[in-house]
Amino acid sequence: MGIQIDVVAGYPINDEMERVLGLAEAVGEPVSVTFMWQGREQPERAVLVPAATLALWEHWAPTAYPTSGAEDEDQPAAEEPELAHPKEFGAFTLFRRRAGGRTAVAREGVVVAELLDPDEAHWLQEKARHVRQGFMDPKQSAAFEEFLARQSSLDEQ
Repeated sequence: MGIQIDVVAGYPINDEMERVLGLAEAVGEPVSVTFMWQGREQPERAVLVPAATLALWEHWAPTAYPTSGAEDEDQPAAEEPELAHPKEFGAFTLFRRRAGGRTAVAREGVVVAELLDPDEAHWLQEKARHVRQGFMDPKQSAAFEEFLARQSSLDEQ
């Protein structure tokens, strides 16, 4: 990821969620977040991806993140996902999806970001980057070929 920002947030009360989301929106890059939920021993790691950035990744990624067969055989079976009741934190509402594990973050009825599993965020960003780099329109492709033709070989350098 281009800019790596790690944020540790307690139970997202008051303006913690606003600060983290504002940071993600300001830099236009994903922000790694560790939530310390009340009543849970283990922290939850996620990547907060601004909606526009996620839309761009999903546009260029050729397929969806593989969920079946991706688990380790040594790991215990995943527990049943909790009911997807929206949780409100100030100006934000979090909508956890039962399928896929993503959480949509909405402000005033508009989804402004999503919380993704760190592995899914990395996979999606890499797939999108590889596809996007392989795509050039004909004029751009011709200009790039001309540029490469003008370059000296490694032996000449």
